[in-house]
Amino acid sequence: MQGIELVILDCDGVLVDSEIVAARAEAELLTGVGYAIEPEELAERFAGLTTKDMLLAVEEEAGIPLQASLLERMREATDRRLAREVKAIEGAREAIARLRLPCCVCSNSRTERIELMLNRTGLLPLVAGRIFSASASEEIRPKPAPDVFLHAAREMKVEPARCMVVEDSRHGVAAARAAGMRVIGFTGASHAWPGLADLLTETGAETVIGRWSDFGPVLEALSDWSPIE
Repeated sequence: MQGIELVILDCDGVLVDSEIVAARAEAELLTGVGYAIEPEELAERFAGLTTKDMLLAVEEEAGIPLQASLLERMREATDRRLAREVKAIEGAREAIARLRLPCCVCSNSRTERIELMLNRTGLLPLVAGRIFSASASEEIRPKPAPDVFLHAAREMKVEPARCMVVEDSRHGVAAARAAGMRVIGFTGASHAWPGLADLLTETGAETVIGRWSDFGPVLEALSDWSPIE
């Protein structure tokens, strides 16, 4: 495809319907320590952030000192729930299999969690060896910093302007745009809310799709345009 040489996929909320599953585990623990919040609100506000950054934001907002052990407890509880409940986003497997371009995964999640989710959903063989986690190195800052996207582009030997990213969160869209990449927003996961498409567009997505069956035609159409300056 003219102009686009690499498709970069977020994992949570794009390939796997994990955001709402994680939000249920996280909301339960936060409510238990005095910060009452519903899973849907948590997913809307903090989707795309690392668990650590979410806890720092909660601590600053509420003035509640959180125990250092809460981070690990939250990770363990979330991993257990994801191992039981996570499912692939409908149509993701077929869309990736039909891609005529190289693709890779860029996520804030830990590599172990990404592989756990992709293995459970049968998606791992489609991207094995091309998974990049912002948590894999202290030198890579998590989204909304552009680091993990730039790292992936270097490893895949593609210029950032030749990359098309699929993201479901404003933090992810902002990171991709800061990396000089083009972005398609995605709203097909269970945690999506009515205003998400507008938010992704305002943050920098060129267009937004709500189902994977639309991805091929949209990618083909956008590939005919010159990369955004």
